Amino acid sequence: MPPTVVPAIPAVHREVRLADQAEGALTTGHFTVAEVPVPVPEPGQVLVRTRVMAVTAAMRTQMTKVPLPMPSFVPGQALWGAAIGEVVAAPGGGFAPGDLVHHPYGWREFASVEESRVRRLDPDALPTPAAHLSQGATAWGALRRAAEVRPGDTVFVTGAAGGVGSLAGQLARRLGAGRVVGSTGSERKAARLRAELGYDDTIVRGAGPIERQLRRAAPGGIDVLLDTVGGEQLPAALAVARPDARFALVGALSSQLGGSGGALTPVELDTGLIITRRVTLRGFGLYAHPDLPQEWTKEFGQGLREGSLVFPHALLQGIEQAPRALCELTQGRHIGAVLVEL
Repeated sequence: MPPTVVPAIPAVHREVRLADQAEGALTTGHFTVAEVPVPVPEPGQVLVRTRVMAVTAAMRTQMTKVPLPMPSFVPGQALWGAAIGEVVAAPGGGFAPGDLVHHPYGWREFASVEESRVRRLDPDALPTPAAHLSQGATAWGALRRAAEVRPGDTVFVTGAAGGVGSLAGQLARRLGAGRVVGSTGSERKAARLRAELGYDDTIVRGAGPIERQLRRAAPGGIDVLLDTVGGEQLPAALAVARPDARFALVGALSSQLGGSGGALTPVELDTGLIITRRVTLRGFGLYAHPDLPQEWTKEFGQGLREGSLVFPHALLQGIEQAPRALCELTQGRHIGAVLVEL
């Protein structure tokens, strides 16, 4: 096999910065694209050329003044997020130029990254590098480990057209679910969820009370909830929960993309129902399961190659399109992951 040819390192590169904290509707005016010197890696760091980056709903929340359990973006400084790239300089020797890696400093063409925050990837594990940025590991872990989907279960997934939900319907089916129901924001998306992404039925926000729609779509009740939204959909799911139902909570899109300015909106739950129906509510975060990405990559690679899984995503071209990508995500323009190829 011939040696990997690493392109020359330029003197400058581009990065996307937060121009101002965002309240209300997000626009491209909340961002600036700056040209800055390419960083020089210090001992214990590697220099990575970013090839593809992800934008997520959580990034919208990080652009506000709302206190969060994660760092917020700072006006005048570059944003960050999950990205895939190749190592171009590795003075510490732990990596080699040409290595394909996952790193947390997207939104810039080059990044100097601590070796401890770089994860080496097998270039043959998935059909494309972009697939390493799927949110399927969260869906897989939440369904398999937190909710423990069993054969014949009825599963309800909120935010079913998002990065997690667009894979969750397929994975619930893969784990043996008997019926899979998803919620989304439009009938256009609902039709695709039913036709291509593993969902038997859908409910559409704004098309009537959520609980009434859910009772129609799951007349026998639900055994599992994978909740990426929160808001009114969580108590609606509890109202139709079967005894011993398992709820896996992974996100709060109703706050992140809604009109609350990113603030987490409290939800009232009927504790009597939780107790009498023995419902388990469990929060799930990928950060607490460091072994999951490798497990998921193996499952995902097999599914993609045999055609039993698909990876819904939008891919915009050029770092200058990253602000538009996040704006379109908040507007619900896409199904699946939203990625930018640099």
